[in-house]
Amino acid sequence: MTPSAPSFVQQHRIALISLVTLILLPFIVGVFEGASPLEVWSNRSGASKFVQGLAIEIFILALYALSYDLIFGFTGLLSFGHSMFFAVGAYLTGIAIKSFGLNLWQTFGLLMLAAVVQALLFGIVLPRVKGITFALVTLGMSSVFHIVIMSRELGDYTGADVGLQGVIVPDFISPATERLRLYFVALTILVLFYLLYRRFVDSPTGRVCKAIRENEGRAQMLGYNTFLFKLTALTLSSITAAIAGALHTIYQPIVSPDTAGLGFTVTALLIILIGGVGTLNGALVGAVIFRLLDFGLRRYLGESASFINGAIYVLIVLFLPYGIVGAWQLKAAPTFQQMRQGWQRLLEMFGLSRVRRASKE
Repeated sequence: MTPSAPSFVQQHRIALISLVTLILLPFIVGVFEGASPLEVWSNRSGASKFVQGLAIEIFILALYALSYDLIFGFTGLLSFGHSMFFAVGAYLTGIAIKSFGLNLWQTFGLLMLAAVVQALLFGIVLPRVKGITFALVTLGMSSVFHIVIMSRELGDYTGADVGLQGVIVPDFISPATERLRLYFVALTILVLFYLLYRRFVDSPTGRVCKAIRENEGRAQMLGYNTFLFKLTALTLSSITAAIAGALHTIYQPIVSPDTAGLGFTVTALLIILIGGVGTLNGALVGAVIFRLLDFGLRRYLGESASFINGAIYVLIVLFLPYGIVGAWQLKAAPTFQQMRQGWQRLLEMFGLSRVRRASKE
């Protein structure tokens, strides 16, 4: 008797449990605080409201990391200018609302247009450069954008080096008065884009993107126009990152120029390295670990947290080279042998392996 195929619930039980937990999280925190569900719903619960804000930041980071995982993890495009996609969404949303008085729907339409345009701008160089050259070209484009938003000439719109401030979002989604609603909006957007990405990477287009990552020359020999497939991935990634940037502006009181810098691209890369490159789930897990670790260490260690953070990230990369989700999927949990290899690499970094060998001799 052949075993029956697992049901949808059995196949996705972890994802469904996580989703239900996130939906109930504000109310669960409210119960521990002694607040009723009605108080949580009315945004009167202090602890629940704080947790909602922290979760919104995680949702934004996860959405941003998903967009980077698509082009880097699945298509093999190493971009050092990905922060530009996020920053365009953040700044354009703030400028459209603050300076031009557009509503959210008009801003959303303008945002989609800008996201496609910047993807096409990055796509111009796709047929001409590859690998590290593409990464450097995208870094150059992002650097130019960073200089533009910090220029005094556009200071009335972008805030120059101070950042964009004073954006008044509509009351129905204001993080001050309707944070729970914004929480569910951000969660819904993240879930929808995750499902879209899951469908994309499992589609024929997604499989071609994976083939491009593995060997673009072979994909071209099979008759695929790799430029169009890479441009498709770039466009979807740009739209996703721009929406993440828009959510950032809606939630945060200030848009810092740092969001357009190289450091913010490294943030996306670090998140997917922690979670697992090319896994999608890794972007979600990595965002949770990245934000909670940064919050916890900064709360108790202050400025010293940056050093501890860096050390932890190095250890994760050394002992979990496939990331947390990647190791789980490949059944490659850190065995004793892998830990020995990790320690050996760590000792070599500090030049201690030679001292150890010399002492044995």
